[in-house]
Amino acid sequence: MTDKRDIHAYLGEFDDIPGTRVFTAARARQGYHLNQFAMSLMKPDNRERFRADEKAYLDEWKLTDAMKAAVLRRDYNALLDLGGNVYFLSKIFSTDGVSFAEAVSTMTDMDFPTYRDMMNKGGRSPEGVRSIKDKR
Repeated sequence: MTDKRDIHAYLGEFDDIPGTRVFTAARARQGYHLNQFAMSLMKPDNRERFRADEKAYLDEWKLTDAMKAAVLRRDYNALLDLGGNVYFLSKIFSTDGVSFAEAVSTMTDMDFPTYRDMMNKGGRSPEGVRSIKDKR
């Protein structure tokens, strides 16, 4: 017997996970140019051009105004919402000289030392809100 659930309804369930953005095919399509920009920072010349004039470098890419603004603010949660993949966005962290863990801590409600200590103790507790819509 096969599962006859609607794939779109199934994928929509991922949006009910509090504090999590699952990188789906839809997000990949939405963030394609954003992620390509981030990957461009793997090349030293591109990193230098970006550091010299971030706005001008971003204007070379087919990014929405919201994407450009989020990059300039280093608002990683907004970038994830706009289709960014955290592993691609890590090229921005690296360009800024920020560790992956420190950058990820900005996506939480914790400062870096608190986040680091929590992760060193095994991460977040599985207890707590597990569904946005059900508030449980």
